Amino acid sequence: MTLSRRRTMRLLGAGAVLLPAAGLGLPRLVASVTGRKIDTVGKVAFINEVRAPPLAPSRIDGDGRRVFDLDIRAGQHEFVPGKPSPTWGVNGGYLGPTLRARRGESVLIHVSNGVGEKTSLHWHGMHLPAAMDGGPHQMIEPGTTWSPTWKIDQPAASLWYHPHTHGKTAEHLYRGVAGMFLIDENGGSDGGGDITSGSLSRLPHRYGVDDVPLIVQDRRLTDGVLDLHEDMAGTTGFLGDELLVNGVVGPYLAVTTERIRLRLLNGSNARVYNLHFADDRPFSLIGSDGGLLLAPHTTHRVELSPGERAEIVVEVGPGERLVLRSDEPSTGSGFVQHDGGLDRFDVLELRAAASLTPSPALPARLVDLPRATAESATRTRTFELAEHRINGKQMRMDRIDFGVRKDSTEIWEVRSGDGTLHSFHVHDVQFRVLSVDGDRPPPELVGWKDTVFLPPGTTMRLVIRFADYSDPDVPYMFHCHMLYHEDQGMMGQFVVLGPGERPDGSPGRTPSHEGHGN
Repeated sequence: MTLSRRRTMRLLGAGAVLLPAAGLGLPRLVASVTGRKIDTVGKVAFINEVRAPPLAPSRIDGDGRRVFDLDIRAGQHEFVPGKPSPTWGVNGGYLGPTLRARRGESVLIHVSNGVGEKTSLHWHGMHLPAAMDGGPHQMIEPGTTWSPTWKIDQPAASLWYHPHTHGKTAEHLYRGVAGMFLIDENGGSDGGGDITSGSLSRLPHRYGVDDVPLIVQDRRLTDGVLDLHEDMAGTTGFLGDELLVNGVVGPYLAVTTERIRLRLLNGSNARVYNLHFADDRPFSLIGSDGGLLLAPHTTHRVELSPGERAEIVVEVGPGERLVLRSDEPSTGSGFVQHDGGLDRFDVLELRAAASLTPSPALPARLVDLPRATAESATRTRTFELAEHRINGKQMRMDRIDFGVRKDSTEIWEVRSGDGTLHSFHVHDVQFRVLSVDGDRPPPELVGWKDTVFLPPGTTMRLVIRFADYSDPDVPYMFHCHMLYHEDQGMMGQFVVLGPGERPDGSPGRTPSHEGHGN
């Protein structure tokens, strides 16, 4: 579906209308049904410098594993100077450090829970055994430590981590538990880039200098203090009225090189961003969720739903001030529903130095990508996301929805079927998009993906291969990444089965059932 068609559908109120939940409160109810518009364009004072998140320290143990220590803790963060907010974070008051490891390395991560209630940490986009996934079956009790270990075997990519507590994922992420997990290729590395030899060495790769992760989130600040009640603001879930980048309000990024690589993560609970620069200058899209594209794609805009990532490279001139902006994402669900589709934000200012270090031109080709094809698929499954259910079923911790065979390839056809927007994520795998509403995918969807945006009525066909790991007892998740939808039960479970293995219909190592929407 084209962008113009989606915008037309949004203005017409396409699809069925889901009323906001009871108890929303009259002011927010009125805002929801009248399509209240938030507009910060030209109104943001970019006075706070934003930097790349700190790199997490690591060490190599006696077994050759790279070891990280992460502490999920309650703390404070000053979004506004002098006004401390109660927050959660990882190794700090808000958000967490960037983990970095190379393809081929084994990692061991000690995750300690200091927040006083059980939580988890999911490695979003990572290919790994189900028992190490950090989903709702790997809960960390208060005061305890969970220590998953696995070998990294996937291309260089910008992944991330966040809680995945059944019924409380939205709340735990909103409080501040999230961070980036960068995978580098296993060639020579200077500790800050994909690889330091060959054509990829021409990509910006110096962490914190010309290669900067940016975690974009919307929040509600009351008198500068984080409002911890992330109640539903529309059919999609929580929508804040203030944007943070790496936890910073009113952010500017100091730029010292002619080209800068921005690793963009939509770390919001429900908001969709349509990102572009204020002067509409072109930039190069070089990567999506699961790694680099075949070649740089020149574009003016990139749209990200919750959980999606994009790597872009933009060129700046000496002394320039360039604003990254988001406006009118193609939510497609109509002015009657407050889904953020009419909102506009100034996100970040790039502030270039008077003298810039030269940057090499980008390579014409980045990586080899196998052709996305359905030829080897042995099965097609369909998934309709509607009314907090997938295929009419709400998530149950004690139910396995189906099993897939190890080393098999399947087609998953996913559709948004209830007049609101969804964001579909599959654990363990990186997949390829075969088609969008019957058409070939646009350039931004041709690479490896683990999360896709589904405006109302949209159907995507995905080709997925399940390799390496099987476990008939411990499942992976598939779900909507609009976190209110996920918490209300728009999620399911599958297991990967080896030769002769059969699922018995329920997870073999299951904690007590968590209710929806807690």
